[in-house]
Amino acid sequence: MAWDPFNVTEDADLGIRLARNFYRCQMLRSTTYEEAPGRFMCWLRQRTRWLKGYMQTWLVHMRAPRALWRELGPRGFLAFQIMVGGTVLSALAHPWFYALACFDLATSGLLTRPESVFGWPFWLIAWFNLSVGYLASMGLGLLAVRRRGYVTLLRQIPLMPLYCLLISAAAYRALWQFMTARFEWEKTEHGLAVRGSGERRIG
Repeated sequence: MAWDPFNVTEDADLGIRLARNFYRCQMLRSTTYEEAPGRFMCWLRQRTRWLKGYMQTWLVHMRAPRALWRELGPRGFLAFQIMVGGTVLSALAHPWFYALACFDLATSGLLTRPESVFGWPFWLIAWFNLSVGYLASMGLGLLAVRRRGYVTLLRQIPLMPLYCLLISAAAYRALWQFMTARFEWEKTEHGLAVRGSGERRIG
């Protein structure tokens, strides 16, 4: 089992390689005290690197899709498409749905029901995805914040749609870097929350 030294999201690539060699990962019931980026550009660079690494991971492992199917199995292969490829695709496509919604709103077509029976399934699926997708994200955020007791973060949960758009911005930045600076590694600054130490770690 080899390690791809050029992948800028090494844990994604390594996780797939472990799965292809019939290893399995499990969650530990513990807390990872990792410092989140405290500044927007630091956060954007980190998300850009992660999404660029997802692009690299998907393309590398899909060079031989039959072998990937054989080694991961149908369920694993589908999970790979959804988790790795789907994460990138959904982030890239998300802003275009807003653009389409704004167009429909401007032309009074946003809430218009389908004119034919064939349009109803698409109309219902679209509204289901819109409502349930956002509600599920907000619900998970609410659950996590309440269980941890971080009540001051509750007011940020309604900002999830804005956060999703920022993820899309990182995805397009990642796509541009994938074409122009594929192996550039934008380091994430750590230690910024530690006051008085004067130390900064890069990792």
